[in-house]
Amino acid sequence: MAISVADRQGLEGASMRGVAERLNVTPMALYKHVANHSELIDLMLDRVIDGIPAVRSEADWVETTRARIFAARRTFAAHAWAREAIETRPRATPRTLHYMDSLMAGMFEGGLSADLVHHTMHALSTRMWGFTRDVLPTPQVPEDPQQRAQAMAAFAASYPAIVQMATTSPHAGEACDDDAEFAFALDLILAGAQRLHERGWTRSVPVRMS
Repeated sequence: MAISVADRQGLEGASMRGVAERLNVTPMALYKHVANHSELIDLMLDRVIDGIPAVRSEADWVETTRARIFAARRTFAAHAWAREAIETRPRATPRTLHYMDSLMAGMFEGGLSADLVHHTMHALSTRMWGFTRDVLPTPQVPEDPQQRAQAMAAFAASYPAIVQMATTSPHAGEACDDDAEFAFALDLILAGAQRLHERGWTRSVPVRMS
């Protein structure tokens, strides 16, 4: 019930009182089952993570990791509140740790060193859960055509590389494809980690990708 409430109203809606109202009980009745709202969110999050299928590729650790992360992406997409929950939990829940452990186990099976696994997990960050928070702020363009032209001319003079990318890329003027952008970044990280592994990388050896 709590997950259904959060799916419709977000984490704020899934308060102890909000969930109690949906169950037609008093908030105090819930405290017989969970200690507080934070524990309730932990249980909700664990239930969502339990829903991530344990997919596996026969190819290599890269494809297995990629498949697992995209399975997580599909699962989290159905529960928008889970993104906020995974980022704000003061401690990792048991299912959170189990999922992370499964990713690391796949990397170790692929022969990656403990140090490279450590760095790869940091590079993945929230991408291990199938989402990321890109911070690419862009200015608001005026609606008036004349003002827009003036603003773009001034912007181009100050930031020519940004304008070149925005006006000459194959998808210029189109909204970004979140799935494609996510896949691109994930593939860069995993392919880079594999190349470092093949080169016998250690922390004492400088990274050279060329």
